[in-house]
Amino acid sequence: MPLIKAYSLKRPPARILLIAMRFLGDALLTTPLIHSLKQAFPEAKIDILIYRNTAGMFEGNPDINRIIATPHRPKFRDYLEFIPRIFRRYDLALAVQAGDRPFIYSLIAAPCRVGAVPPKGATGWWKRYFLNGYAEHDNEHTHTVLQNLKLADALRIPRSHALIPPHSDSVKSFLLSPEYAVLHPYPQWTYKQWTKEGWLEIGRYLRRNGMRLVLSGGPGAEEIGYLNELQSELPKDTLNLAGCVPLGELAGIIARARCFVGPDTGITHLAAATGIPVVALFGPTNPVKWTPWPYGYGQDKNPFEKCGDRQVNNVYLIQGEGDCVPCDLEGCERHRSSRSECLRRLPAQRVIEAIRQVLQ
Repeated sequence: MPLIKAYSLKRPPARILLIAMRFLGDALLTTPLIHSLKQAFPEAKIDILIYRNTAGMFEGNPDINRIIATPHRPKFRDYLEFIPRIFRRYDLALAVQAGDRPFIYSLIAAPCRVGAVPPKGATGWWKRYFLNGYAEHDNEHTHTVLQNLKLADALRIPRSHALIPPHSDSVKSFLLSPEYAVLHPYPQWTYKQWTKEGWLEIGRYLRRNGMRLVLSGGPGAEEIGYLNELQSELPKDTLNLAGCVPLGELAGIIARARCFVGPDTGITHLAAATGIPVVALFGPTNPVKWTPWPYGYGQDKNPFEKCGDRQVNNVYLIQGEGDCVPCDLEGCERHRSSRSECLRRLPAQRVIEAIRQVLQ
């Protein structure tokens, strides 16, 4: 069992910095820990240090006082700008990743530090000597939400399991019909991608069953091009939102949908957090660690097992075809632009059956 070193604070912290330098989905999965901190220390001001392109995932979050955003690869002038903003400004700093950069930021930010550390014997094991409390990182057997909440255990505060999706008061009327489904066909990495033919088949199925189609996507040129091509082969009233709406507003659009279908990507995590029925398509990725956290799930055990399709609350997990699933590698060619045969062979009929089940 991964170890936890607990630490009891002498007094409630007035200022807390949470450091989460990962992707969109990872950022959202820190919100139960943030909420746990806010419930335990209601008077504390909680700031977060994150990558700039994940800031939208915290839009409207009532637990957060301030967002400090940095580029994914900071340059010297970026360090000069944000290091003074965190240097000894906090009573408590938490680093949810075991990497060097979050660890160093926690050293800079606060005299009291709690963080994730590599297992004993791994590179970086020495970090535990500079932390007041820690939890060993488990990259295989513990869901990311539960891994983050081990830092709440290290502080001896109660856990809160609920994700808090972004929220926007801005209401742009896209004149959506009362019945619509949201599809998110394009993941960040190619090895997580399903087939174009599969998306077209389930899109046409949903439209035949009275639901207008809404395509969600980011602002990248390749993603917009892919969704434009997909839209041209779907029913004419299909709405393409690729690059058009911020995350807070997208969360509101998804929350009013009948269902959401998406691959292993951050927006699928977001959709699950809104509470609507979600069909998540997984290939090489380990579902124990990375499945969307089901809405209303509050148990201290992983919601999904490593193998097999399963529905938990509002999330229906579908795994790709093959005995090798999940290999927990970056596709068949071991890189992010690789194909994944398990997803290429996933038939649309399996996804349609899952959609039928969640819509019941």
